[in-house]
Amino acid sequence: MNETAAIALTTFFATISPLNVAAVFATLTTSAPSAYRRTMAARGSLIAAGLLILFAMMGESLLTSLGISLAALRTSGGILLLLIGIEMVFVRSSGGTSTTDDEEQEAVGKQDISVFPLATPMMAGPGTMGAAILLMANTQGNITLQATVIASLLAVILVTFVALLLASQIQKILGVTGMLVISRVMGVLLSALAVQFIFDGIKQSGLLGS
Repeated sequence: MNETAAIALTTFFATISPLNVAAVFATLTTSAPSAYRRTMAARGSLIAAGLLILFAMMGESLLTSLGISLAALRTSGGILLLLIGIEMVFVRSSGGTSTTDDEEQEAVGKQDISVFPLATPMMAGPGTMGAAILLMANTQGNITLQATVIASLLAVILVTFVALLLASQIQKILGVTGMLVISRVMGVLLSALAVQFIFDGIKQSGLLGS
């Protein structure tokens, strides 16, 4: 269980990236009153948590109904997470875990940013959704391990919510360099986990023989 919790916490922290979300949130709400920021942070966090729990609980069943095997899920999910990890290491953005430039420009003029872009794609992006499905699939139906994954997800969402409330202060303390260093470290860890998922998926598929 401890291993499952460690993997889930690391994966969710890397894919959600609370500090990066907070940095974008601070930019989007620079001149907004504190009450508005609190409302958007709370609503966005709740919506993201709901979406991710839904994908975690229903994602594998949906994929199974489409004829997608667990081995294929592990391999494809690992590839997706590896790409995200590489992006984090080299500080590039394609929208897998954050907003694109066009999405940020669209969000600037919106009064309610809780659903878009805060909840999705910033918190509940494709990478995080894929990670939630993959981590739940790896529990193999063990209720205790499934609860551990969900608890880890909610813990990272809670950390993200706190980071949103303290977004301006975090940005001032860490600065751009500090944020990038943390992002790169998490990218390396995520890449290593992703490669392990790929290895497990290939092994389970039987492509390399028994």
